[in-house]
Amino acid sequence: MSPDRPRSRRRIFIGGLALLLLTVGGAAAAYVLVSDRDVSNPDVEFRPEPTQTPVPDPAVEPKKGEKDPLDDFVWAQYGYSKDRRRYLPASRSLRPPFWRKWSVTGKILLEFAPVIGGRSLYLLKNNGAVYAIAKKTGRVRWKRKMGYLAAASPAYAHGRVFVTVLKRSRRTNAGRVAALSAEDGRVLWSKPLPSRSESSPLIDNGRLYFGTENGTVYALRARNGEVRWTYRAAGAVKGGLALANGKLYFGDYGGRVQAVRQRDGVRVWSTSTRGSRFGTAAGNFYSTPAVAFSRVYIGNTDGNVYSFASSNGKLAWRKGTGGYVYASPAVAQAPGGKPSVYIGSYDGNFYSLDARSGRVLWRHRAGGKISGGATVIGDIVYFSNLSAKSTTGLGARTGRKVFSFGRGAFNPAVSDGRMLFVTGYSSLYGLKVKRAR
Repeated sequence: MSPDRPRSRRRIFIGGLALLLLTVGGAAAAYVLVSDRDVSNPDVEFRPEPTQTPVPDPAVEPKKGEKDPLDDFVWAQYGYSKDRRRYLPASRSLRPPFWRKWSVTGKILLEFAPVIGGRSLYLLKNNGAVYAIAKKTGRVRWKRKMGYLAAASPAYAHGRVFVTVLKRSRRTNAGRVAALSAEDGRVLWSKPLPSRSESSPLIDNGRLYFGTENGTVYALRARNGEVRWTYRAAGAVKGGLALANGKLYFGDYGGRVQAVRQRDGVRVWSTSTRGSRFGTAAGNFYSTPAVAFSRVYIGNTDGNVYSFASSNGKLAWRKGTGGYVYASPAVAQAPGGKPSVYIGSYDGNFYSLDARSGRVLWRHRAGGKISGGATVIGDIVYFSNLSAKSTTGLGARTGRKVFSFGRGAFNPAVSDGRMLFVTGYSSLYGLKVKRAR
C-alpha cells in the first residue's frame, strides 16, 4: 500500500469535515441572523385605554389648618401600580426646575427606589436595612436591619411594610420575607426562605406575591406570612411580578415569560424566547414586566425588548438593542403622545418604542450602561445612568432633555405628585418645584 494513500484519505476526510462544518456554520449564522431580526406583529391584541386622572396639582398648596390631600398618597410597590407600569399621571406643575429640599446621605448602595405610604418613604438598602423617612423633611423616623444583603423595593399596604432579602445573615445564602409596622418598624412576622430573593413584592387583597432564585413564586397571607400557594418556574425569578386581570406575569432565568392565575397559581400560559441563539435559551429575564394595553412588556439580557399578548402569550413584537436589557420598562401614554414603552439598554441608549408595533419613536444617546428601570412622572420620563452616576429627565413625547441631576445609578425616582424623590448611588434626595417669584 502506498504510504501516501492513508494521508490522501485523511485529507479527503478532513476536507469533507471542513466543508460540513462550513455548511453547518453558515446555516447556523444564517439562522442566528434570521432569528435575531426584529419582529413586529402589530395586529396582535392591543386595547387602547382611557386617560388616567392626574394626582392633585402640587401648585395648589393647602390652606393653613387644612389637610394636605397628598398626605394620604400611596406609591405602594415597585412600579407604582400593580401592573408595574411605572407611570404616575402627575400634573404639569410637577416639572423642572427643582430645588433640593433635603437629602439623606450614606455609603450603602441604593439599587432600588423607595415606596410611599402617606407621610413616609420606605427604603430598603442593599445591606438589608429598612428605613422610614419623613417625605417632607427627610428625617429618618426609624430603621430596622432585616438581613445582610438585599436588592428590591419594599411594598406598603394598610400600615405595614413588606420586604424580601437576598441573604438573611452573612453565613446563610438564603433570604427572608417579612412584614414590619410602618409606624415604628416593629417586626410583625418574618419567614425564612430556602432560597435568595430580590423580587420586589406586590400586595393585593390581603396577599403578598414575589419570586425567588430557586424558581419558586409565592403567594402568602399578608397578615401572618402563611403560604397560600407556590408555583415552580423554569428558572430563577428575580424580577417582580406584575398583576392584571386576575393573572400574575413574570419572566425567569429559563428564558420564559409566564402568566399564572392569581387565585391559585395555576399556569395560564408560558412562552419561550428559545431559538434566537441557535437552539439555546435567548437570555435571562431580570426585568420586571409591565402590563398595559392588553400586552406584557419586558426586557431580556439577550439584548431584546419583548411584547406579548397578555391573554395567551403570543409574541407581538421583539426589538433588539445593542446590549443587555436588565431594565424594567415604563409604559404610558403621556399627554399629547401615543402609547409608548420607555426602556434603557447597556448599549448606552434610552429608547421610546411604539407600544403597539415596537417601532423606535425616538432614541436618546446617554452613553454608559442603563441598568435600572425608567419612571414616567407626568409628561417626563426619568432614567439613571449607572456609568455616569446621574439621573436624566426627557420629554416623554419628544425625547428632549429637560432635567439633569448629577446623582443616580439604577432606579431613578418616585413622586407623591408634589415632590420628586431621586435615588442616588447611596443617598436619597427630596426635590421641590421652583416657583417663579
